[in-house]
Amino acid sequence: MSPSGAPAGHISVVRLPNAWFILCASNELGDKPLARTLQGSPLVLFRGEGGKPAALVDRCPHRNVPLSLGRVKEGQLQCGYHGWRFDGEGQCRAIPGFLGEPGARARCATAHATREQDGFVWVYSTPGVEPTTEPYRFPLLEAREYTTVRRVLRAPGSLHATLENTLDVPHTAYLHGGLFRTEEKRNEIEVVVRRGADKVEAEYIGEPRPSGLVGKLLAPGGGVVQHFDRFLMPSIAQVEYRIGDASHVMVTSAMTPVSEWDTLVYAVVTFRLPVPRWLVRAALPLIMPVALHIFGQDARILRRQTETIRRFGTEAYASTEIDVLGPGILRLLRAAEREKPGAVGDAVHETRLKMRT
Repeated sequence: MSPSGAPAGHISVVRLPNAWFILCASNELGDKPLARTLQGSPLVLFRGEGGKPAALVDRCPHRNVPLSLGRVKEGQLQCGYHGWRFDGEGQCRAIPGFLGEPGARARCATAHATREQDGFVWVYSTPGVEPTTEPYRFPLLEAREYTTVRRVLRAPGSLHATLENTLDVPHTAYLHGGLFRTEEKRNEIEVVVRRGADKVEAEYIGEPRPSGLVGKLLAPGGGVVQHFDRFLMPSIAQVEYRIGDASHVMVTSAMTPVSEWDTLVYAVVTFRLPVPRWLVRAALPLIMPVALHIFGQDARILRRQTETIRRFGTEAYASTEIDVLGPGILRLLRAAEREKPGAVGDAVHETRLKMRT
């Protein structure tokens, strides 16, 4: 038993098979191998023949040395210990000094499928299989009237905890008081929650422009917000704001579970504001510190949450209706972990509730 009296080990950590995750930005992967970790598994990325990204388990099958300590030679990854060379499929192509055929199965490295798109390198979490899906496509990247900002952030929490934090409205008035919302509840709004086989979405209806600093930057003249929070399998958190016809902000975060309690957040912020684009670009150096300050607050609370869960050995969740998306996210993650569909067919189930903001 844990100190709380509950059975130990009841935590919302998941390991997702058959899922695409970002392992690096395209410009991070050059002519040297790159060590990365996905769901606790060490991997090495490199550019193989024709510059195509490849991902292998970061262990040479010969003597267990990390392949990431080697180098790329003629589109193949060469181990730094004995010089064995592997192609992007993990096939052993050369063994220095060996006169026989190098490609016996036991001499091959384990490979993961990769894709390069939208400026990121994606890796399929299940090795040695042909993917049944393709990676997520970020929206609006080609829209000329939009500005896009990318950041990579690190959250000291589980994939589920980080996803829920990103899409959780009630905490913003307290943890980020004055930046998004204030503690005083002035407005009653309606929330429509839609649950499907691979996503869950909350639409907030009748929400005035947030009273904090961020809301004033988005819509200096005020107005009513069209606000959507979405979770898309396996690890996409998306927040969308529209205020009138001129302001549209889409924050899409693709999350990569490095380990049980360590999550990388690849955030792509795409937006259109009612001011000239040159002014937006000039204002970014002022806006970014505010955004990073907000994320720093989230990271600190996730760290303390993680420390508490690990101290007690279990989680205690007492939810209400206004914990809008967290329980639904966990249901979908658990279903994917068991390789079962998260809902029956393609039906979308809709519920409505009230909350104060």
